[in-house]
Parts: sequence; structure tokens; C-alpha cells
Amino acid sequence: MAAPPNSPFLRELANLIRVRNYSYATEKAYIAWVRRYIRYHNNQHPSGLGPEAVVQFLTYLAVERQVSPATQNQALNALVFMYRNQLDQPLGDITHAVRAKPKQKLPVVLERDEVVQLLLAFEGTNRLVASLLYGSGLRVMECLRLRVKDVNSNYQCLHIQDGKGQKDRVVTLSPQLIEPLRQQIHNVGLRHKQDMADGVGGVYMPYALARKYPQAAISLAWQYVFPARRISVDPRSGVERRHHQSQSTFQKAFRAALQGANIAKHASPHTLRHSFATHSLENGMDIRTLQQQLGHSSVETTELYTHVLKRGAHGVRSPLDDIYPQLI
Repeated sequence: MAAPPNSPFLRELANLIRVRNYSYATEKAYIAWVRRYIRYHNNQHPSGLGPEAVVQFLTYLAVERQVSPATQNQALNALVFMYRNQLDQPLGDITHAVRAKPKQKLPVVLERDEVVQLLLAFEGTNRLVASLLYGSGLRVMECLRLRVKDVNSNYQCLHIQDGKGQKDRVVTLSPQLIEPLRQQIHNVGLRHKQDMADGVGGVYMPYALARKYPQAAISLAWQYVFPARRISVDPRSGVERRHHQSQSTFQKAFRAALQGANIAKHASPHTLRHSFATHSLENGMDIRTLQQQLGHSSVETTELYTHVLKRGAHGVRSPLDDIYPQLI
């Protein structure tokens, strides 16, 4: 079980984060950044530190620690949250002045034959996880957090609950994965029966659903499609139960599969999502539909994938292609 924050100030911050239904990963990150901020300023209380202190800390991260723009912005988000919601001292326009502009990099995309090689290099349940990332364009945690009730084989779709930005959406489900998912859910049901017999059959329920529907936590419908191998202790509630497979476990399996497939690209599990987007555009999916499938707030984010298509920049066909044969 993860240790709770070791000061009343940080415990109060953790409670404010939980009230807003932020993920546990966000909670850990925000608390870690606020703790580093306080230590950087010789353990002074943040209420006595103004915007100048925030600028000084973020400059230290960028210049001396040489963190990436994304990391610097995460630190800023944590401090903005703390000053606005806990201390009631909004930082104001300073956020626009010090927020680092992230570099826009083209995503790494696998060729279709490389996807085949990669998927074949996976073993067991991890192959099904990887197939869903590529086949439905899911983020890793969206896949690992799938519940049995979120799989709709009749309509060939998946219901993504509380995705990035706390948004829900419906994504396509390849018919090729329906039978493997049914077998996986069957195995989940057998394990769930054993967990019930052992007295640990409950599962984490979001928001206040555990109180509203007391029996839902022990129903098969709410069980994770990809449960962890071992029982663990919930770091927030202290309850012993089975959680979903950890992200790090799949990341290790991905690295092993990438090496086993002899793919010499700087790929990560997220690369399968990038590959889904690019190959869907190649298959004729329109950009708006792809935006909905990926859960992007802005279509500009989705348009990034048009830059990696083989059909030229922005998917434009050069007019020279029409007249070039006449020039030979």
C-alpha cells in the first residue's frame, strides 16, 4: 500500500484532488511536484511564496534539470491546482508566460507487416491487449480499465468510460476480437468465482456507485476484462481486492515483443494507437470520425496523422502525377 502524504498540507491537497475525481496517477504526480516545490524553496509554506517563486522553480526545472516541456507543464499544472483550489491564490496570467511550448513531433507508426510481426511476438493475454490497442485505437489505460459490461459484441463496439479528460466515447471493435474477448471474459468469470469464495471478489467502483449500487462491485459485469494476477491493496481505501493489470506489466511485455519481432523503431505501446489512426486514414476513414474514435478534443490533434501518410503531405496528390507520363 502506498504511503499517504506525510503532512497535513499534502493530505489536504490529496483530498481536494480526489473530490474532483482525478486519477490516482494524477494525484501522485501533483503531490510529488508540490513536495519538490516546497523542498526547492527550503521547506517554506507555499502560501508565503508568490508567482515569482513559481517562475523560479520552473526555470530551475528547464535550465538546470533540463526536463522536457511536457514535464515542466505537468509541474505547472500541479502548482496551479494547489494555488487555485487549496490556497485560493490563483496565479493569474503567469501561467501563459511560463508554460513551455511542447515540441510537435510526428508520431512513430508501424507498417502493417510490422504490426503483424509485433502481435505474433506477444504471448497470452498481452496479445489481446495489443490487438485492442491497434484494432480500436485505445490508450493503454483505457484498455486495461475495460469492464466486462463495456464490451458489446452484438454491435461490435467498446464503451470507453472516463477516458482522458474524463470523457466517455464508443469505439469500434474488430469482429476478429469478439471470440478472443468472449474467452477472456469466460476466464474472468471463473477467477471471479474463486475470488468470491476467498472473500475478495469486490472491485473498485468509480465515484459514489459503490454506495448507490452496493451489489455492483461483486457482479461479473463490473469486473475488469484484464485483471491483475495478484490481489492487492487499494492505495486510497486500503481495501484488499483484485485490480486491473498494471500498465508497467504490459509495457515490459511490449518491449520484449518489439525485440522479439526485430523491429528497429523507437516504439512504445502508444505506437499501436498511432498506427491505428494512420492506417484508418489510409483505409478512407474521414478525419472527423477518426477524431471521435480517438477521443481528441480538437481536430487539429487528429490532423497530425495526415503528415505521416504515404500519399504526400496532408494527403495531397501532386498534380505532376497527372502529366508526368506525357513528359517521358
